Amino acid sequence: MVKVDEFEVREGLYYSTDYFWVKVEGKRARCGLTDYAQKILKSIVYIDAPKPGIRVTQGEVCGSVESIKTVTDLISPLNGEVVEYNTALDKNPGLINSDPYGEGWIFVVESPDLQADLSKLMDFNKAVEWHMELLKK
Repeated sequence: MVKVDEFEVREGLYYSTDYFWVKVEGKRARCGLTDYAQKILKSIVYIDAPKPGIRVTQGEVCGSVESIKTVTDLISPLNGEVVEYNTALDKNPGLINSDPYGEGWIFVVESPDLQADLSKLMDFNKAVEWHMELLKK
């Protein structure tokens, strides 16, 4: 794990420029919002995320997240079918704030070509550089 200013970036994950992290778990991938996203959004009060059986497309809107500041689209980091959704977020969406890389995960996707999808995401080193660039803006 590396801190870029106050934002945590974890090794072993892939990152999208739409503020999602992706953890490969065999043929599936667990997805959630990055520490950067949750800190910018502040207190998350509601999430509308894809449920099992829903197909998502990499780079397209798949839901939304509402915070005390704003409502923001969730942009899918992968192509595929959602096979699991974190139902704990229904009662406690703040898990995304308190543990974005753990209990605050959002959904699991089974991708027909996971490696191709991952090739369009940032690895750890690129994500660290990208976060540094974000802070310069």
